[in-house]
Amino acid sequence: MWVSGVSWLYPLVGPFSLLRTSPEMVAERARIDAHRGRTPDKTLAFESRMPLLYGDAPASVTAWTCPMHPSVVSAQPGSCPSCGMKLIPADEIAVPAAGHAEHPHQAPDGLEWEDLMPEINRAADSCNMIWKLVDRDTGKANWQIEWAFNVGDQVKIRLVNDLAQDHPIHHPFHIHGAGRFLVLSRDGVPDANLVWKDTVLVRSDQTVDILLDVTNPGLWMAHCHIAEHSQSGMMFSFPVTDEARR
Repeated sequence: MWVSGVSWLYPLVGPFSLLRTSPEMVAERARIDAHRGRTPDKTLAFESRMPLLYGDAPASVTAWTCPMHPSVVSAQPGSCPSCGMKLIPADEIAVPAAGHAEHPHQAPDGLEWEDLMPEINRAADSCNMIWKLVDRDTGKANWQIEWAFNVGDQVKIRLVNDLAQDHPIHHPFHIHGAGRFLVLSRDGVPDANLVWKDTVLVRSDQTVDILLDVTNPGLWMAHCHIAEHSQSGMMFSFPVTDEARR
């Protein structure tokens, strides 16, 4: 039985049930897939250094703990199994008062806004908490990075956010109007959701490959989209030229 006003759709049921492919899109996907396995053109690493907490430990230290999870105690220096932060001498941090419950962690999540030591955050500034984007090919960081592209370039960029740093944390990486990019893979696993983006979240202990489609000339900027990180230096600019207009 047909609902009034819907019966006219019947002739369209057959055509809409057929799965179609677009030759143009199939060719485009094949072209993009060719970028997945090739060597990155650029490798950019997220790095944090925290002089506020980390210095030369005295020889008398016998216990180490996490500045964000004080219940984590080790007889040796190392990293926190909950958040990945480097351990500090246990006598440099107060143990939570009885009955104080820490935020439960099932796995390292790298979320700064879950920190349990707000006094450390209040004490941090751009001199004692250093955030850096580092060009792995040259070793240059932040505003010293010297990238340059041409309109029409398709640049494969590897974003590395490993745990070999003082404060592992997720970073939303953003590129201004030079163009747009696709996320090719995360930790070597191809990303099937090929959607054009201008920002990607790079989680702690994660490597993300993106393909930047350079379309617009000008002087553009790339940076972490967490305000205090870019304020502390986690940003740089790069020129894009249009050779066809010369």
